Amino acid sequence: MVRVTLLACVLLVVASAVQPRDKEEKKPGGPMIGHMVYFKLKDAGSDNKQKLVDACKKYLADHDGTVFFSAGVIGDSFKRDVNDRDWDVALHLVFVDKAAHDKYAVHPEHLKFIEENKDGWAKVRVFDSELTDYKLGKKK
Repeated sequence: MVRVTLLACVLLVVASAVQPRDKEEKKPGGPMIGHMVYFKLKDAGSDNKQKLVDACKKYLADHDGTVFFSAGVIGDSFKRDVNDRDWDVALHLVFVDKAAHDKYAVHPEHLKFIEENKDGWAKVRVFDSELTDYKLGKKK
């Protein structure tokens, strides 16, 4: 009797694991989107840089469809001829697809971030790109 009950439990667990996923779960539509933003501040003091990094974390870090988030200040040790140094704070986001990016773009938290911080910006540059998984095509 114990074996039959144990076997029934195992079969139940296996059966539930192979059931179709919830209809609400969707596969991403298209390539991931890299959203890189570079802020040049009117006053690039270290306190202002940190304030903007903190605002990025507060308003932009936890949006649906975000695969990667990071915000930080320009690295002082990167001063080669090829380094563009006309910025103070960088924001890097990767979204699962363009739909997630587009949802983020009009999200109230994103709009609040812009409204609360835009007066401190001298210049903002946004670079959006379609990304592919670097592992695709690699041999196992």
